[in-house]
Amino acid sequence: MAAETDVPAYRFDTQRVRAGYEPREHNQAVSPPIYQTTAYDFRDVEHARRLFSFQEIGNLYTRVGNPTVGVLEQRVAALEGAAGAIALASGMAAVSYTLLNLAEGGGSILTSPYLYGGSADSFKKVYPKLGIRIDYARNILTPEKLAEEIKADTKAIFIESISNPNTVLLDVDAIARVAHAHGIPLVVDNTVATPYLFRPLAHGADLVIYSATKGLNGHGNLIGGLVLESGSFNWQSERFPQFSERYYTLRDSDGNHRAFPEVFPDFPFTARIRFNYLNYFGAALGPFDAYLAIIGLETLSERLAKQSHNAETLAEYLSAHPQVAWVRYPALKDSPSRALCERDFQKGAGGILSFGFRGTEAQREAFLNAVALFHYHVNIGDARSLIVNSPQTTHGELEADEKAAADIPENLIRISAGLEDPADLIADLAQAFKRANG
Repeated sequence: MAAETDVPAYRFDTQRVRAGYEPREHNQAVSPPIYQTTAYDFRDVEHARRLFSFQEIGNLYTRVGNPTVGVLEQRVAALEGAAGAIALASGMAAVSYTLLNLAEGGGSILTSPYLYGGSADSFKKVYPKLGIRIDYARNILTPEKLAEEIKADTKAIFIESISNPNTVLLDVDAIARVAHAHGIPLVVDNTVATPYLFRPLAHGADLVIYSATKGLNGHGNLIGGLVLESGSFNWQSERFPQFSERYYTLRDSDGNHRAFPEVFPDFPFTARIRFNYLNYFGAALGPFDAYLAIIGLETLSERLAKQSHNAETLAEYLSAHPQVAWVRYPALKDSPSRALCERDFQKGAGGILSFGFRGTEAQREAFLNAVALFHYHVNIGDARSLIVNSPQTTHGELEADEKAAADIPENLIRISAGLEDPADLIADLAQAFKRANG
């Protein structure tokens, strides 16, 4: 539920393997056990009463909380420096529960045009039918002008720290200042960067979203998501009346109705997701998937460092290739994001890059069919290197004008660099280019 226990201020690489777990509390098991159970016995009637009145935090039912899932939540919260965290069944569940929690009852979300295709398509198809308008910012790259686009009903600004597939970097610090000046939170999808490369809360963000499916886990064997909160945003303003609502289900031992900020003052946002949206919509992360994510986190630093190195090596190779029209990777010298990369991403720019294939559509398809070492599918952040034609797959939901706004041309090919030897990856690309040329 949150980073509730008092622990020493260990550094990042210690937290990724130790945070949120104490073997003495789990029969001395070194690796966190998988609590594959639906529910939990109460010690007695008084114990049940204390749990249901929130006088004591504990496990009731695995849909809203599970010890294995709790380790994952507390560990990622420690890595982010977050006050609270909630794990969910997918990254899209994390996005949807966050936006619904923000704009419940109506309102608008100001967002970047540089987004994952699933997010962009859901913004078009789902939220307007629920009374939530999505406004695409024209000035996301110039935060000093962004205030002009904030309206009276704007509930948040939503961005990605490293965009998929274009690897656009935004000035998170500056955008956060604009958001806070207008009393709204900044939400950052940090899926590509992970907290190893970038910690949005340290740059002014209020909420962080993850698809744990990707780099956090890094092995392509689970679906999961997380929402984290800073604990510093004031949710009791007039702009967010839902957080001041008092509920019978939050009553104290005397039967007094209470609001979420009263019961959970350090993490009201994720608590409200847990006991409203997760409880009743039910996108719960299973304990086995949480265990896989915990194991994946143990190698986070090594994986992201190697993937960033491999991605930069591939980007440099592709930049000099005659069949490549352009390359997008923040660490390249000619990248428009290079200054922000040097300032904010000193550990690396992540494992994602994209390039424009110079040739016909048939040649582009022949190139993709010819790769042998790269896996051709739509995931990212895997230990294995992946390649895909994003405009026709991951962003195939977008219409032509939407692709143009997001700067996704039809010849774009995205690579998610894995952990292989970069020389072997380059050799595979070289033979695929050759075969595409006939």
